[in-house]
Amino acid sequence: MKNLFIKIVKPLVDDPEQVQVNEVVSSQTTVLELTVAKSDMGKVIGKKGNTVNAIRTILFAASGSSGKKYVLELVE
Repeated sequence: MKNLFIKIVKPLVDDPEQVQVNEVVSSQTTVLELTVAKSDMGKVIGKKGNTVNAIRTILFAASGSSGKKYVLELVE
């Protein structure tokens, strides 16, 4: 799931080398903490949060068969 997430986010930003994803796993939930360059944060969020909500929807759909819940957090 982490690799899918990275493939979605890297084309959105100007500095793809700055994209870092930290995966925090618990029994039923996995938190994906996304860190990008400060100048790219607005591109990941999008207007009115539309881009980040679309990414969260993709994560939810991709995790449907696994039974685990994935949560996306943006870290500054």
